[in-house]
Amino acid sequence: MSELRNYQSRPGQTQSATMIDEGLRAYMLKVYNLMALGLAITGIAAFATFQLAVSGGELTAFGQAIFLSPLKWVVILAPVAMVFFLSFRIHKMSVAAAQTTFWVYAAMMGLSLSSIFLIYTGASIVQTFFVTAASFGALSLYGYTTRRDLSAMGSFLMMGLFGLIIASLVNLFMASSALDFAISVIGVLIFAGLTAYDTQSIKESYHESNSSEMAGRNAIMGALRLYLDFINLFLFLLRFLGNRN
Repeated sequence: MSELRNYQSRPGQTQSATMIDEGLRAYMLKVYNLMALGLAITGIAAFATFQLAVSGGELTAFGQAIFLSPLKWVVILAPVAMVFFLSFRIHKMSVAAAQTTFWVYAAMMGLSLSSIFLIYTGASIVQTFFVTAASFGALSLYGYTTRRDLSAMGSFLMMGLFGLIIASLVNLFMASSALDFAISVIGVLIFAGLTAYDTQSIKESYHESNSSEMAGRNAIMGALRLYLDFINLFLFLLRFLGNRN
């Protein structure tokens, strides 16, 4: 009789597992779509800003304002402030408000990153973007499919990230090419690892969502985390692969 009961319970268990799996796929697809749209907004904003800032190989008045005047610090630091604002306030915001804030942040990041078109050739930027996309896809797939718990690695990587930030600040004054190369190598490794770790963490956050509202906020926060991983991986790879103008 116990074997019969076990046999009869299997269809329901299978159906429940299938529903969870389909829900997880839909949740992760939403995260990736939000991230991809954020990257698209950033790319369009960066290129549009560059077009307005440079004309005939010379900086326009707008370009001088955002690249040479004290306003450049607002352009650089505003996205950082937006990240902290969204991270600390997202659980008190509606899903629509959080999503709008993410779009605004992505546009501001594009404004900040427009300067890379002054430093690197367009061809090398495009090439590096596709290398980053391929690497990011493989690393995120590993984080999604692996059965290994990456939480310990995540703690180690976060410590490394703080060390990387401190080293970058120190090198602003030292201007050491050797330290800059080391920072670039370590930066690529750290954000490669964070891509896999964050993907697994976002996947686990689906099971922690007890309402559609919470799931929506978690999806936006997950998209922000992967977006930052992609952007930073791209920028560190650009130091190696980018051809300077």
